[in-house]
Amino acid sequence: MDAPVTVFLKLGSSVEMILAVLVGMGFGLSLERAGFGDANVLVSIFYGRDFRVLRVMFTAVVTAMVGLYLADLVGLMPISSIGILDTYLWAQLVGGLLVGFGFIVGGWCPGTSMVGVVSGKIDAVLYGMGVLVGSTFFTLGADGFAPLMNAGAHGRVLLHEWFHVPSGVMVFAVALMAVGAFAGAGKIEAAVRARLVSRRSGEGSPVVAPGAAAAPERSLP
Repeated sequence: MDAPVTVFLKLGSSVEMILAVLVGMGFGLSLERAGFGDANVLVSIFYGRDFRVLRVMFTAVVTAMVGLYLADLVGLMPISSIGILDTYLWAQLVGGLLVGFGFIVGGWCPGTSMVGVVSGKIDAVLYGMGVLVGSTFFTLGADGFAPLMNAGAHGRVLLHEWFHVPSGVMVFAVALMAVGAFAGAGKIEAAVRARLVSRRSGEGSPVVAPGAAAAPERSLP
């Protein structure tokens, strides 16, 4: 199925591929500029220190959601013209848990690992090799994984259809959820930072405000 941009602008497949490469490069650059080329930044969300991953990705999801909703509303890009994968509830749940586990252990997800590879991170290269090995193993054993792959099949399901509410209501609910997530993330970061400062001050270590440079030590006369 052709992409909506190709259908709307009546572009050829070769132009579509060039655009895909350019968009991919732009996306990778955006991830790098957001700090996602560093595994330490990525895993900080699991320790409550830095929710940059949540903020950037949730903002991207909400922006795309609102844009698609408005484009569908005015008839510019009907939702029916967009290729949406079928829902396999249990298969996707297990897959999500495995990806999350790999994220915690390796410090990367498949997309950010490619950013790390381009940035020259050795651990990202090793992670990428693991992705290739795992993908190969899954492909060769596809028949054995078939029962799991087809578990919880529901066809093409959109979130507002699942909850039986108008699409505009669901868009507003997800946007509201994002605002609440951002506020909650800020409170968690502040609490974790306060605890770290308290622990360091209790150990007699100098307390330095976030972003401030430590004062140089003076030598005794």
